Amino acid sequence: MTSADASARIRERFGVEPTAEGGALGVALPRERWLTFGRFASDELGCRYFNWLSAIDWKDQGLEVLCRVENLDAGLVVTARTKLGAGETRCASLVPVWRGADWMERECYDMFGVVFEGHPDPRRILLAEDWEGHPLRKNYAVDTPLAPYR
Repeated sequence: MTSADASARIRERFGVEPTAEGGALGVALPRERWLTFGRFASDELGCRYFNWLSAIDWKDQGLEVLCRVENLDAGLVVTARTKLGAGETRCASLVPVWRGADWMERECYDMFGVVFEGHPDPRRILLAEDWEGHPLRKNYAVDTPLAPYR
């Protein structure tokens, strides 16, 4: 599958225009279509390789979740993103589609506070269970004394 074919299929199915982002197709989706797009990318675009997942805190505009998936046979790379909106922290989990999303979603919860609905094991992975806050959020108080790493 070529990038042009994938772009046409994404445009037809989701009504969004993919963009070129550093050799990848960039797709901005509403939060409600995040998991649907994940299934589409895996099943119809052949993106079986889950490369990474992270988030961005845009301060007043809210959080944005991003992931990169690839069809290694066709050389197709897709970067999907969804904005959660100001004050919103919930997003569908991609673990039902790609098992490799498991630890990355847990890390995203630890660092940004994104709660992935439907995640099979939403425990913290990097920080202690009693850790307060999410260190990569713009509103995280970096000058607050915290318990030392155990």
